[in-house]
Amino acid sequence: MLQGPAGPLEALEDVPDPALFAQPRGVAVVAHPHPLFGGTMDNKVVQTLARALVQCGWRAVRFNFRGVGGSAGVYDEGRGELADLLAVLGHCAPSGAGLPSVPVALAGFSFGAFVTSHAVAAVASSRALEQVVLVGTATSRFAVAPIAPELHDRTLVLHGEQDDTVPLMDVMNWARPQDLPVTVIPGVGHFFHGQLPLLRSVVVRHLRAGATV
Repeated sequence: MLQGPAGPLEALEDVPDPALFAQPRGVAVVAHPHPLFGGTMDNKVVQTLARALVQCGWRAVRFNFRGVGGSAGVYDEGRGELADLLAVLGHCAPSGAGLPSVPVALAGFSFGAFVTSHAVAAVASSRALEQVVLVGTATSRFAVAPIAPELHDRTLVLHGEQDDTVPLMDVMNWARPQDLPVTVIPGVGHFFHGQLPLLRSVVVRHLRAGATV
């Protein structure tokens, strides 16, 4: 349990194998889908993102937004959820005068990708933000924040071709004015049923490529 703006937040942390990584690469926070439609930190896509991050040496922290599972509070249309995410990040990777700069990765799925986009905008100028992963980004339902041009090389936007929850065209319309690439997985819906290993493989490939930048 971590302290959040509206009370305790329930969280889980996965850590990389110390036999493979003497020290974690940094801290990654993963955000889950819409709280009012069954989204939790145990969502299969969220777990897959956490596993991909751990495989690449990151400490992966997933948590329940306010009002979900054991987390206190009530749904707040993204505003409070952004505050929750920033609180988790601040707890797991504190920053400020006299503190070491901890590399940070932010990832989210669906509603969680929307919240993550705003977290990226909030911390990009003050944190060592190394990786951003947005999956099934809820561009048709929320005002997703643009990604700063200097972060494009470190950002993976991943979407299923046959997503019937967030149509691919809506993501393209969001990405096009930014010249932000979108990686499309053919024949896949919003929840990547039957394609979670492929999802993890694509994310790992991106993270490993980014580690050399």
